[in-house]
This record gives sequence, C-alpha cells and structure tokens, in this order.
Amino acid sequence: MKEFQCGSLVPGCQWQTRHAEEAEVMRRAVEHMRETHGETVIRETMVEAIRSRVTNHRENA
Repeated sequence: MKEFQCGSLVPGCQWQTRHAEEAEVMRRAVEHMRETHGETVIRETMVEAIRSRVTNHRENA
C-alpha cells in the first residue's frame, strides 16, 4: 500500500491518501493540489516533490 501525506509537502495540511498503486496515489495527490491548494499548473518539479514523499504504508495486523 502506498501513501501520501500532503502535510509533508504543504505544512499544516492534514489530507492524506492511500492506494495499492503509486500511480493512483499520484493522481489523487495532483487533484488535491489543484482543488485544495489552488495549483493551476502542476510542473514536473511538483510531481517529483510529490513522488519523493510517497511512502510504503503497512496496515496494522
């Protein structure tokens, strides 16, 4: 399971997402950046910043 916590990029933001596929986490994160943080243009540097903060999430057993 992959996870992105927006607060790791935008201090104070509590939004997070998880999905089995990194591509879906990235899609959701980009959508969130547009809708919540007003990013109208998502540059490659933003994509790289998001991707570098996607982590593996382990479910509690």
